[in-house]
Amino acid sequence: MIIELDHHILFNTFKVSSFDELEEGIQSIAPSMVEYHLEDLCSSHTQSVYINKSNIQQTIYLDQYSLYLDYGDSIYLEYIEKEDSYETESLW
Repeated sequence: MIIELDHHILFNTFKVSSFDELEEGIQSIAPSMVEYHLEDLCSSHTQSVYINKSNIQQTIYLDQYSLYLDYGDSIYLEYIEKEDSYETESLW
């Protein structure tokens, strides 16, 4: 799922002023808090958008999340769902 984020909300959440400072701001916070904030941003949006990945200027990869900055200064958040396998392999 990919959503477009309001850059003011994203920057205020991580207390930064630009996308360039965002990676440093994210690294200064505990990973569980980063995941909590990004999940909160995802839950407030219900509509997924399409982005042309050839127009991406910068990307920040964070486990299940990716943040994209395109050439039009729009910021997108992609949530990649991981399938958890709770089945145990058989030894026989």
